[in-house]
Parts: sequence; C-alpha cells; structure tokens
Amino acid sequence: MRRLVEARARHLGFCGMRITRPDRVPELPGRLSAWLAAGAHGTMDWMAERADQRASPAGLWPGVRSVLVLAMSYRPEEDPLTLLDRRDRGAIAAYARRRDYHDVLKGKLKELGGYLSAKGGQPVKVFCDTAPVMEKALAEAAGLGWQGKHTVLISRTHGNWLLLGAIYTSADFEPDAPGRDRCGSCRACLDICPTDAFPAPYRLDARRCISYLTIEHPGPIPEEFRAAIGNRVFGCDDCLAVCPWNKFARTAAEARLAARDDLAAPRLAELAALDDAAFRTLFAGTPVKRTGRDRFLRNVLIALGNSGDPGLAGTAVDRLADASPLVRGMAVWACGRLLGAEVLRGLHARHAAGEADPHVRAEWDRALAA
Repeated sequence: MRRLVEARARHLGFCGMRITRPDRVPELPGRLSAWLAAGAHGTMDWMAERADQRASPAGLWPGVRSVLVLAMSYRPEEDPLTLLDRRDRGAIAAYARRRDYHDVLKGKLKELGGYLSAKGGQPVKVFCDTAPVMEKALAEAAGLGWQGKHTVLISRTHGNWLLLGAIYTSADFEPDAPGRDRCGSCRACLDICPTDAFPAPYRLDARRCISYLTIEHPGPIPEEFRAAIGNRVFGCDDCLAVCPWNKFARTAAEARLAARDDLAAPRLAELAALDDAAFRTLFAGTPVKRTGRDRFLRNVLIALGNSGDPGLAGTAVDRLADASPLVRGMAVWACGRLLGAEVLRGLHARHAAGEADPHVRAEWDRALAA
C-alpha cells in the first residue's frame, strides 16, 4: 500500500513523502506552550485558540493512527536577494509570486487521500495550512528533513523551498525514522535577518519577522522595523535564500506553481497607485490577495520611503488622501523620508487639518519633528 501511495504522490508532483505516528512529537506541546507564553506569535491569536489540537494530532482527530507528510518544491529560478538592490521595485516572497499554494496542494492532497482511502478502506483527513496542524514538526518527525535554525524545514535533497501538507489516516503504516539536524555550526539564516527576529537558534519571534509584519500584522508597522524592511512588500526570503542546502533543490515542477513574470519585480509607483479593484485583479489567485489592498499598500509605501528616490515621492503624496488611515499613515512616513521640511509642512497644512485618525496624526507629528 505504501509503494502505491508513494508512486501516486510522485505522479501528483510531490517531491517527498514520509510517515510518522501521532505520538512521535512528544516535545511539541511544551515547545508550543513556551512560544505562546512568550507572546512570540504576535497578533496571530489563531495559534493559541486551538493550541491543544495543534500540539497533538490525536487531539484534532482521535481516530488518527498514521500521518503522511508530503512536500512540494517551489524553489525560485533566481536568487531573491538580488531584487533587494532595486529600490524602485517591490520584492514579493517567492511563494507568493505564483498561484496560491493552498489551492494547488489541497486539491492534490485530496486526490491522494481519496486514493489511499479507496485502496485501503480507511478514512482520511487532509490538511494544508488550513487547520491546527504543525506541519513542520510532523515533517521532521516523519523524516522529510529537520527544522533548521530559522525554524523552517530543510531537506538534504530539496533544500528549504518546500510547501508542506499532511494526510491523517486511521490506517496503520510503519513510521519512518525522524529527521536529523544537519545545520552544524552554520548561522547564515540567523545572521542575515534584517530585524534580528531569531532570539536564539531554532527560535523565531514573529513580532520582529518581516514576513509576519508585512502579511499577518494588521496595523501600522512599528517604526523601528520600517527601514529594515527595505523594498520587501510581501514577505521575506532572506533566511531561506542563504541556506547552503538549497544547492540540491530543484525548481518547481508543478506547472500551476510557476512564478508569474509580472510579479518578479513590480514597480513601486505602479503598486502604490492600485485601488481595491485593481489590487484584486493583479493578485487574483495569489496569496497576496488574502492580505488585502490596504495592508499591502502600507508595505508599498514603506518601500517607497526606503527607496531614497525623491522622484517617487509623488505617488506617496497621492496616498495622503487615501480612504484608509493605514495607507495615509504610511504615506506620511514615506513623504517624511523623501521630501524636505518645507514641502512637508505644506502637505501637512493641506492634509492634516481634518485628520481624525490618531495613528495618522501621530505620523504627522513624528515626520514634522524629524
């Protein structure tokens, strides 16, 4: 049965499949509890809401006896770090420059789960980042790889550009040996982080992580992180891109995960001009759309402020009258970075008199005082 399922998984485009049992992650409850207690999850309250199920596969589904963990590669064709020097362009995380992986993987996992259920006569449940499942910990327990010092799963044969999914089944499979840590003394992923989001190896403080700040964080991004964000407008690939194990990775084989050329290096000025309809059209079918236009433009305006190009200030000025206070506030910050004091005072006179939002008013006060 296992050989049949593995062959089917390869046919569906998965680059790896390993199996573990629900009781083979005994350290997970303690690790998760400590992380949550430290507040390192930031505003991701959903991490805590079903923590008992997240920490125990059997807590999510008492009938589970085996967990099949599957991986699909999305290695980008070019080094994402090269885009960081093009300050007039927006850097979008590699996984988000393509079709939403939830849609692609979930369909393939359902097909594989249906195949397993039909062949073995046992019920299955399929998960792909849509339920309280700790895929990385399960993948390590199953032997797909190990969680590196940046907390992302690393495979000896596929690097760390991996999308993960899980199939819970009541079928009793022989489990694989767990993955073994092979990071050694390497600190590349820790040292490159622009915001020092790793308080220690194997520990991530999401509150300092650019991926969290530009995707999950709902409000204004704290000022202490804005300069470090650079031109990253959705996510961050730095710690992934420097992993030496990526030398063994292959580019994405699944056609529906092919990167879109128009999202490789979009112009910040064009992104800043997007209204809601244009935003939805441009990012239809991608993970970026789920973040929403206002949060995305917040990121774009931070990137504009970091561009160092006064010629781009006009697009930030246009957003000072935006309907969203989140966008207006970051437009103020961008203008403060790109324009002189006299011009900024004139903009304040035109735009700040009727400003009701306290966050935007605070941005004006800080910009004028700088």
